[in-house]
Amino acid sequence: MSVFALTTLVMLAFAANSLLNRAALLGGEMDPASFALIRVVAGAVTLLGVVSLRRRMRINRPDWGAVLALTAYLLGFSFAYLSMDAGVGALILFGGVQVTMFAGAVLAKENVPPARWIGMFVSLLGLILLLWPSEGLGISPMGFALMGLAAVGWGYYSLVGRGASDPLAATAWNFTYGVPLVALGWAVAPGDVAISSAGIWLAVLSGAVTSGLGYALWYNVLPRLGASVGALAQLSVPVLAIGLGALLLGEGVALKTLLSALLVLAGIWIGTTQMFAPQRRNSDLS
Repeated sequence: MSVFALTTLVMLAFAANSLLNRAALLGGEMDPASFALIRVVAGAVTLLGVVSLRRRMRINRPDWGAVLALTAYLLGFSFAYLSMDAGVGALILFGGVQVTMFAGAVLAKENVPPARWIGMFVSLLGLILLLWPSEGLGISPMGFALMGLAAVGWGYYSLVGRGASDPLAATAWNFTYGVPLVALGWAVAPGDVAISSAGIWLAVLSGAVTSGLGYALWYNVLPRLGASVGALAQLSVPVLAIGLGALLLGEGVALKTLLSALLVLAGIWIGTTQMFAPQRRNSDLS
C-alpha cells in the first residue's frame, strides 16, 4: 500500500477518535476521565497482544517524555470534548499539532520548502477564522486550553515517534506506561456519570483500533513524511471530523466552520502536492 493510502487511513482513524469520544460524552454514556482510562487500557492490551505474537517480546524502557505527552493528549482531549463539537475540537487540536511539529522541524533543522510554509500559514488562517469571536459559535476558554494541551502533547508525541526503530512495540509500551498516569488523572477528577455498556464499547474501540493500531501505523508512516508534511497531513482530520460529525452525530456546521475547513484543506494542498508528485514519478511511494 502506498504512503498516501496509508496516511489517508491513519487520518480517518484520527477523525474517528473525535467522533467516538464526543459520542460517548454527548450521549451521557461516560465521563471524560473514564473514557480516557478505558481507552488507554484497551490500547495497551491490544498492542501488547499483537507484539506478544512475535517470537521474542522485549520489554522497552519507558520514554517518559513520550509517555507524558501521550497522557496529556488523552486527558486533555477527553475533557475538552465536554464543551465543543467533534469537528471544532479537531480543528483546534490539529492546528496546535501543526504549530508544534513545525517548530520541531525548524529546531531539528529539517529542510522546509517555501510551499510548505505557505501551506501552513493558509491553514492557520483557517484556524484563526474559526477562533475569531462571533455570535453563534462560542468556544469555551477552558475547552480551548484543554484541547491546546492535547495538541502540544500529540505534536511532541508524533515528533518523538519518528525515531522509533520498532513503531508497534514503542506504541504498545507507551500506552502501557501511560495507564497509571491516566488512572491518576481519573482518581483526581472522577466523573459523576454512570458508565453504560455503549460507552465502554466506544472507549474500547477508540483505544484498541483507532488509537492503538492507528498510532502504531502513524509511527510507521511518519518517518517517510517528515515532521512538516506530517503536520500538514493531520490538518485533514478536522475536515473529516466535521463531515462525519454532521452525518453521524447530527452536529451543525456553521458557515464560519465550513470556511475554516476549506482554508485548512487549501493549506494542505499547497504544502503537500509538490511533495507527493515527484516521488510518484520515481515510484518511491508504491
